[in-house]
Amino acid sequence: MVIFGTALLAACYLAGVIIGEGIAALIGVKANVGGVGIAMLLLIAAQHYLQKRGLFAVDTAKGVTFWAMMYIPVVVAMAATQNVIVAFKSGPIALLAAAGSFAICILFISLINRVIERAHIASAALEPVSDDHDPASDLSVAPDHR
Repeated sequence: MVIFGTALLAACYLAGVIIGEGIAALIGVKANVGGVGIAMLLLIAAQHYLQKRGLFAVDTAKGVTFWAMMYIPVVVAMAATQNVIVAFKSGPIALLAAAGSFAICILFISLINRVIERAHIASAALEPVSDDHDPASDLSVAPDHR
């Protein structure tokens, strides 16, 4: 059902916000640190886990897809509420948090790419086309029996 996809997204969002608040408390910042990003990572992980076990139905995916299309406007609206000037005036912790999150993103992207390569999920390389190959021979046209 569509509502299950929305519920999955809501659960991931709540968990991400709680983790983001926990990170903020650990480093002494009075704002959520990466809650939405963490929520999206949790959603990707949950979706992959459920798909791998055959528990992620097409209707459930519709609930996730709807909110995925709303992701950018929601993030822009949330970012608009952040007070960047106060963050910079509070000291170098904002710059350190930004640099740290950037470094962590690079590491995660690298890790994901390696997992994809090892699992052979990436698309196979295209075979080179020889000069004497006729692309029209690749098309299968059914005879017209009228």
